Amino acid sequence: MEKEFTPLACLNSSENLKCGLIILNQPLDKDLLADLWSRASIKACADGGANRLHYSTVGQEDEYLPDFISGDFDSIQPLVKEFYKIKGCELLETPDQVLTDFTKCLSILQEKIQQKNLQGKHKLHVATGKEGKWCGLIPVGSPCNCVTTTGLKWNLYGFVSLAIPCLPWSP
Repeated sequence: MEKEFTPLACLNSSENLKCGLIILNQPLDKDLLADLWSRASIKACADGGANRLHYSTVGQEDEYLPDFISGDFDSIQPLVKEFYKIKGCELLETPDQVLTDFTKCLSILQEKIQQKNLQGKHKLHVATGKEGKWCGLIPVGSPCNCVTTTGLKWNLYGFVSLAIPCLPWSP
């Protein structure tokens, strides 16, 4: 079964889409966070992203509990880690230094999505007007054995790789 996704449509508040949300160790826009949080089917933090979530939601921390936090835990503050542990959030330590915390979090997210039986072929539509000049294609959970793209400056045709390169966007 083939599914089609428009991953950036979740940034358009008029779209009523469910999404997966990974919070990284970057500044958060509170309004965008609240909007995305309300629509996310699964919510995660990659290591120091838990600090960002915790301090961006002061006074509302109990309303913003991620499903899991993963990483090597070199960035998460001990008090933040303990808060989420006490609240029952799943803490998944991934000490591997070969992959980034973000990449490891994506892999775990993929596993959890597969547990909910959301598999198959997928089409991604990203022409929302909010894109920059570059896009990144990242295989999640397993190697991509046949990647084909259209609408990019340099398209891929049956590309096989464990790591798909970033490609310039040319709408």
